[in-house]
Amino acid sequence: MSFREQIERRRTFGIISHPDAGKTTLTEKLLLFGGAIQEAGAVKNNKIKKTATSDFMEIEKQRGISVATSVLAFIYKDKKINILDTPGHKDFAEDTFRTLTAVDSVIVVIDVAKGVEEQTEKLVEVCRMRNIPMIVFINKLDREGKDAFDLLDEVEQKLGLSVTPLSFPIGMGYDFKGIYNIYEKNINLFSGDSKKNIEDTIAFDDINNPQLEKIIGTKAATELRDNLELVNGVYPPFDTESYLKGTQQPVFFGSALNNFGVRELLDCFIDIAPSPRAKMAEERLVQANEKELTGFVFKIHANMDPKHRDRLAFIKIVSGTFERNKPYLHVRQNKNLKFSSPNAFFAEKKEIVDISYPGDIVGLHDTGNFKIGDTLTEGEILHYKGIPSFSPEHFRYINNADPMKAKQLNKGIDQLMDEGVAQLFTLEINNRKVIGTVGALQFEVIQYRLEHEYGAKCTYENFPVYKACWVDPKDRNSEEFKEFKRVKQKFLAKDKRKQLVFLADSQFSLQMTQQKYPNVKLHFTSEFD
Repeated sequence: MSFREQIERRRTFGIISHPDAGKTTLTEKLLLFGGAIQEAGAVKNNKIKKTATSDFMEIEKQRGISVATSVLAFIYKDKKINILDTPGHKDFAEDTFRTLTAVDSVIVVIDVAKGVEEQTEKLVEVCRMRNIPMIVFINKLDREGKDAFDLLDEVEQKLGLSVTPLSFPIGMGYDFKGIYNIYEKNINLFSGDSKKNIEDTIAFDDINNPQLEKIIGTKAATELRDNLELVNGVYPPFDTESYLKGTQQPVFFGSALNNFGVRELLDCFIDIAPSPRAKMAEERLVQANEKELTGFVFKIHANMDPKHRDRLAFIKIVSGTFERNKPYLHVRQNKNLKFSSPNAFFAEKKEIVDISYPGDIVGLHDTGNFKIGDTLTEGEILHYKGIPSFSPEHFRYINNADPMKAKQLNKGIDQLMDEGVAQLFTLEINNRKVIGTVGALQFEVIQYRLEHEYGAKCTYENFPVYKACWVDPKDRNSEEFKEFKRVKQKFLAKDKRKQLVFLADSQFSLQMTQQKYPNVKLHFTSEFD
């Protein structure tokens, strides 16, 4: 297969939603169609000891939530599909924002009963800023929920999208009969038998065919015809170009748990979703079909296998091919590295690959060379942008609870911070370590992982900080900056990259500082020009 064909057969996308909308379940069902797994394990069902394939960290299995972004790949109808399953929980939003820099398109999952929720709004906003093509999947149709048209309105208004339905439900909840697939013009009947792996479909070119009454009953048939007439009257016809530009979003209905409406989504997705797209670096726009390799690290994960203390750097390949044992330039460190065992993924199963193409995600064993945002090339100096650190919302001192394990604790904190789980600030005045996170749940995750993966115990102490701001003085030698450093001494810290950070204890003190020292700029993200 030629290089161009390899690029064109790849689809790399993320699935985003509010927690509990059924994102992990949908991921599982997509894998089921790809033949990658034989049987799906619902995340919440404790009766089955099997847990979802995409949740492989111990804490995820206990809580039934996804906290790390996992990468899953499978082949379906000769297309190579890479799914990045993102955590929905808002405490892990930063990991999700970073993942969105590595996808070419997105599927947004919405719960039929709850409609558009807050986390979905934030994530969709990020996708809209970057014009990422989106498909909307309205899930859990086998339960009672909102009216289909009301939901479509809500998606348009709350998410600012311009939607067009490509499938439409026949009934809902107890009366749920199935789905009419507008894209393929056929009916998929719902039997309610979740043991069946894949439901049967009936081709239906003409919606006015009297056979329809026989199949779904007179009431449902009349309702479906009325609804479809409304759909045609209200929504614009689907246009692939508008979808790819990010200005139109197709909508599918279904029930991931019952494996219903998922095939329609997948078949349409591989048909219309973009293959790997060009990406903007600071220096220039890089096209996927360029011969030379470029790629960037969007995630680092320590201890993917608790038996071996290993760290994996996840690299999204933007252009060229990544070959095993070939030296590549690590731009930030300006040194050549080669990798004898690059990994491709299937949840926690990894296999060594000899060659990977644009759109693929490769896992590289890392001994501490990589940080999030690093670039690999064949010699060109390139920097991919768009992976900032955000100002944390919660801060605590971290203390060592076992003096004999100081070394393990420091190593653990170091590695978890490289992974981007949280941010570490070291106070200038006394070198005490402060951890800043986006959500409170991360403190638990850190404590749990330090103990179970590094054998170190820690305790926390409250540290009242309102915001962390990265300090960017106009002139480092000015009297104003010196005075700022002297007066604010006990609120200053260094982050992991040794950048100076001001930890403001209240909104008031932040405003006063900005007024008093106008030439010392304060930023809420670490990536500023």
